[in-house]
Amino acid sequence: MGKLSTHVLDTAHGRPAAGVAIELYAVQDGERTLLKREATNRDGRCDAPLLEGAALQAGQYELVFAAGDYFAAQGVDLPQPRFLDRVTIAFGVADASQNYHVPLVVTPWSYSTYRGS
Repeated sequence: MGKLSTHVLDTAHGRPAAGVAIELYAVQDGERTLLKREATNRDGRCDAPLLEGAALQAGQYELVFAAGDYFAAQGVDLPQPRFLDRVTIAFGVADASQNYHVPLVVTPWSYSTYRGS
């Protein structure tokens, strides 16, 4: 049985990003359905998988990370409006029996992701 997980790395400060608010949406026919709200722990991860087992279905999803709020809480001097505020990663799950790890590597000015396991 597969699972979906994430973590956030703050490469501006060289550490895991604790306290980042995350929203997970299922996307079908252009409609978004909120599935879960979480926040990262001290290790920049969620305490449990976002979805696992039967809850993880093949389809389209979005993870939305409140990166701007995180960096503001770290005391970073951000312009208004923020260059990066809410980072959205849209991705697909083709085989729900596999593990999908979708990390966010982020600074106030850039981000990247990849599919991990």
